[in-house]
Amino acid sequence: MPTIGWFEILIVVAIAIIVLGPKDFPVMLKKVGSWIGTTKKYINNIQSEVSNIDLEDNSIQKKEIKKEDKKEENKNA
Repeated sequence: MPTIGWFEILIVVAIAIIVLGPKDFPVMLKKVGSWIGTTKKYINNIQSEVSNIDLEDNSIQKKEIKKEDKKEENKNA
């Protein structure tokens, strides 16, 4: 995966200032920051839901195994 260094970031910022203008550049930075924050929250929410689903599936499987073990114990007794 390619890495982005300080020089590349500086070039992108300089081009953005030239294209957007110095007045609109801070506004655009706020919008981009807001989008990034929203995206991070969305991804974290999805990750937590997936981990909760995994935990629920594991607990359901453990309960089923315990039920099967109890049935086998009752048959053997």
